[in-house]
Amino acid sequence: MQVLPKLKIRKEPKEADPAPGERPARKLAIVSRGAAGKAEGRLADTTFRTLVFACAVSLLVIVVLIVFQLAKQSNLSLHKFGLKFFFTSQWNPVKGDFGALPFIFGTLVSSLLALLLAVPLSMGTALFLTELCPQFLRKILGTMVELLAAIPSVIYGLWGIFVLAPVLRTYVEPWLEQRLGWTGFFTGPTYGIDMLAAAIILAIMILPITASVTREIIKAVPRQQREAVLALGATRWEVLRMGVLRNARVGILGAIILGLGRAVGETMAVAMVIGNRPEISRSLLAPGYTLASVIANEFSEAADNLYLSSIVEVALVLFVITLIVNALARLLVWSVTRGTPSRTLA
Repeated sequence: MQVLPKLKIRKEPKEADPAPGERPARKLAIVSRGAAGKAEGRLADTTFRTLVFACAVSLLVIVVLIVFQLAKQSNLSLHKFGLKFFFTSQWNPVKGDFGALPFIFGTLVSSLLALLLAVPLSMGTALFLTELCPQFLRKILGTMVELLAAIPSVIYGLWGIFVLAPVLRTYVEPWLEQRLGWTGFFTGPTYGIDMLAAAIILAIMILPITASVTREIIKAVPRQQREAVLALGATRWEVLRMGVLRNARVGILGAIILGLGRAVGETMAVAMVIGNRPEISRSLLAPGYTLASVIANEFSEAADNLYLSSIVEVALVLFVITLIVNALARLLVWSVTRGTPSRTLA
């Protein structure tokens, strides 16, 4: 029997324990890298926060600078006419007599009439797309409605001149004058280039934004509201009236005011079809003028400082009106949609 030799096991020497107050070099490196990473992260967060804050503040600074510059350039007109500028109908560059009342009147009448035409259409479109439209048509029709907002305003103006105006002049306005001329709103020559044409163009232009915002507001109404009304035995119309529209009425009002802001500031299309005459007339078949169109038409023709200052004051009035209207609309929409997730169950 053969005896195997014993194997000798070589033991590696153990590392000496570190002295009190000392740490291994490897652990110190890890700790040092962690501290550097935290410092870099804090620096990146601070830089990002500063940049984002600067972007937000820059928008406010731009708005303030616009108001300041408009007020500065209109200083001559403000000092000469004062509040009389807003209540005078005379606009005579030759005599140096300026008043913005016809433009304010034309802006308000055309915008409100456009809302009167566009709001029922936009609400019907939004209700159909959210509540009644088949699923396979919903995205197609929604995209088509939103595409209306992408059409340039000059295209609307050309369409108004070559298509809408002849139709109004030949068929619509004579019929309105014959049937409703006794009201005083449809009297006078029928040219097709008048306040009514401008209101129709504006109604088509504000329809996409009003319908889109109304659609989002209706989507934000919880499904439980609809189910509760259905559980009580309500019809489809009662569900829409009590379960949907009643809960979304504040947001829908905000959408309407947002459309009003778009109508007030529209320039090119309105200038092409409204007739551009600074007068106040009861008839919707008469030409008119708006704040935006007078700026576009007469800014390059301002030959003296007072004329230019008056036009800039008109721009200041338009800017303030548009800012207030849009801020009010956003506030109303936010009051309905706050706390609602981006993907709703409606």
